[in-house]
Amino acid sequence: MKTLFRTIPRLLCIAFLILLSLPVMAQETTAEPPADAPYKNASLPVEDRVNDLLARMTVAEKIGQMTQVEKNSIKLTDIDGLFIGSLLSGGGGYPSDNSAEAWAKMTDTFQEQALKTRLAIPLIYGADGVHGHNNLEGAVIFPHNIGMGATRDADLVQKECAVTAQEMAATGVFWDFSPVVAVVQDIRWGRTYESYSENTDVVTQLGSACVKGLQSNKPFVLATPKHFIGDGGTGWGTSTVQGYMLDQGVTRGDEANLRDKFLPPYKAAIDAGAMSIMISFSSFGGMKMSAQKYLITDVLKGELGFKGFTISDWQAIDQISGDYYKDVVTAFNAGMDMNMVPTNYPTFIRVMTKAIEAGDIPMERIDDAVRRILRVKFMMGLFEHPMSNAADLATVGSDAHRAVARQAVSESLVLLKNDNNALPLKKDAPHIFVAGGSADDIGVQSGGWTIEWQGRSGKITPGTTIRAAIQNAVGSSADVQFDRFGNFKKAVDAAGNPLHAEVGIVVVGEQPYAEGKGDASDLALSEADMTDINKMRDRVDTLVIVLVSGRPMIINDALKQADAFVAAWLPGTEGEGVADVLFGDQPFKGKLPYTWPKSMDQLPFDFKNLPTTGDAAPLFPFGYGLTTG
Repeated sequence: MKTLFRTIPRLLCIAFLILLSLPVMAQETTAEPPADAPYKNASLPVEDRVNDLLARMTVAEKIGQMTQVEKNSIKLTDIDGLFIGSLLSGGGGYPSDNSAEAWAKMTDTFQEQALKTRLAIPLIYGADGVHGHNNLEGAVIFPHNIGMGATRDADLVQKECAVTAQEMAATGVFWDFSPVVAVVQDIRWGRTYESYSENTDVVTQLGSACVKGLQSNKPFVLATPKHFIGDGGTGWGTSTVQGYMLDQGVTRGDEANLRDKFLPPYKAAIDAGAMSIMISFSSFGGMKMSAQKYLITDVLKGELGFKGFTISDWQAIDQISGDYYKDVVTAFNAGMDMNMVPTNYPTFIRVMTKAIEAGDIPMERIDDAVRRILRVKFMMGLFEHPMSNAADLATVGSDAHRAVARQAVSESLVLLKNDNNALPLKKDAPHIFVAGGSADDIGVQSGGWTIEWQGRSGKITPGTTIRAAIQNAVGSSADVQFDRFGNFKKAVDAAGNPLHAEVGIVVVGEQPYAEGKGDASDLALSEADMTDINKMRDRVDTLVIVLVSGRPMIINDALKQADAFVAAWLPGTEGEGVADVLFGDQPFKGKLPYTWPKSMDQLPFDFKNLPTTGDAAPLFPFGYGLTTG
């Protein structure tokens, strides 16, 4: 009897503990949801659907939604086995057959695997479509943002981003890691061309226009203003990555400067409907941005009222301290919602599970992150339309889309010099010489983030080079000759003497690069470019120099040689837009989105105390641009 009396309290205690645990066990149920589960009902309010689905999810399913894996690293059966919520293509992350059809097949295969899970939560596939669906061969490649900044045309930017969205959605990519809304204060940065301008107002206006364009259809392509916050303001030599100087460095200035210079584009983007924001690699106030709870949670989510979700940059949270467990805990407690892992996802999932079990990341924080992710997926329409938009495959690289890009090119060109009305050129000029390493190269005129992360020279995707566009633009009586090196040895007159042409066009500039690999202490034109210019000057009456570059360069000597000088930025695949303006079919309208230096010694500019005259003044001020037509 004594044993029985001792046992009864123990049994009651155990029963009581079981009763206490019932809510937790219910939360962890793995029962199949009914066919009429509220979250499956598209007619219900988004928040009702989110609440219903979140209540059905296990911890493992929640962690899966917070995990983004690079497509070449994922094991197919892990998509459903680990409930993975997102995949991505990094720069150059295309299928072996880099066609629109192969992309659609790839993303649909991944999606089908995700829909095998008991809750059938669709994954969201992302890529950096920073100037078109630029990983895809055959897609339209628009001018990089620096060129779009020169247009000052918000309607055109919105149209460009809508085209990009249509081409991405056709291939099942419903998440674009764009637009970059950095406000670049030092053009030595390798990402200068990804930004619209050094001017906060220009970036604010055009960045929000792109958000509207990307998210203009249903299911919409999710825009991602990036990188929060301070991008473009890092100091030279502060980068934490070997070989980089500015990229992933430390943002200069105090909080007041951070708010004044860099915050407005994010507020405008959120007002325009942005529901995903990527957190920067950079640091501020001695702390990596991924660890900044005040900026991510208090300012972005609280003060600005951001209801979407945040995502890290590529493996960025690993840089916080080097202790991976601590880094994961710090980043997610700071307000990170999804981790771009991107490769070692099993380790991330194990660490997240351990951190939740230990109480180091509260369940409230996990639920908030997953709620934000699910909210966006419902708002996008992914649950109703998870597969690629096959009907739009025919629009990829279409004439209509290329026409938009051609207009963007023509509006982006900035005329820096035009002595004696050298431009526009006459289409019936008897002889036109074309030279330069950037004249006949789609890869060079498209720049970085084109097919490959760093881009590359050559015929990397269909398009029209500047040389071909010039040839197509002239009249039948004009003789256009191209010599990459400007020698024109075969160009002779009737007497066998070297031919002197009426017009020479030299296209010079930078080779492709991206991110910190483009950080540069010297922006001078190459010796080869200057040689081409000098050779051409001796062979023509009128010399036009076209600069293809991702930022202003040091051009003093070249400028002296030229009758006309054109900043063409990185125009992309539609070289006709350059010829349209050179030959007067369209007027020059572009205005400088950046102040143009005379020398490297002027960089970075002190914009608050910038002289307007004298030797210390820039070569050309922000907003400069001659017009024609």
